[in-house]
Amino acid sequence: MTNAFLIADETVGKAVLFDAPDRTTTPLLEEVAKRKWELDGLWLTHGHFDHFADHALVKQRYPQVQTFIHALDEPKTQAPEMQTRLFGLSLKIPPLKADGYVVDDQMLKLGGMDVRVIFTPGHAPGHVSYYFPKEKILVGGDLIIGGSVGRTDLPDSDHAALEASIRRIMELPPETRLLGGHGPESTLEEERKNNYFVQEVLQGR
Repeated sequence: MTNAFLIADETVGKAVLFDAPDRTTTPLLEEVAKRKWELDGLWLTHGHFDHFADHALVKQRYPQVQTFIHALDEPKTQAPEMQTRLFGLSLKIPPLKADGYVVDDQMLKLGGMDVRVIFTPGHAPGHVSYYFPKEKILVGGDLIIGGSVGRTDLPDSDHAALEASIRRIMELPPETRLLGGHGPESTLEEERKNNYFVQEVLQGR
């Protein structure tokens, strides 16, 4: 139950896949082929196995794809069996070596669209979100996930960092569409009004 998002600049036919959960990407890759788009990137929000399990399938179908991740989370993608073993899963995921690393406030291009990388650690040390300022879209990974927030009981998570990341993200325009790593689409305004965990963070409790 992990989300992947396919976002494209249809005027130039270029697309990027955000995260690649297990058995999730095939219909999105079929959509790329159907629309005759160029799939330029697989941009990962973080290195937890459920967010990159299909990466080899994406590369097999589209070898030109550039996979980006924050350097602090790449060690997890290079040894996915450590994560699957932790959760008692038999899922086999090939190791992933990134083609490039993203950093805080880096500006990326998706066709003619600007995409800002926002470093949002806490759930994972190298967690990032991808913000489209003109379109007011945030691919937020597991920071804020439709009425809840990312868990911080994992070996390399940090609750204080998660809280700081939530405060930073909530400074974006309230109408920003939130595409979270799990659950339904939301907006930052809806999360401010209805997400008890976000409210606690913003009120300093």
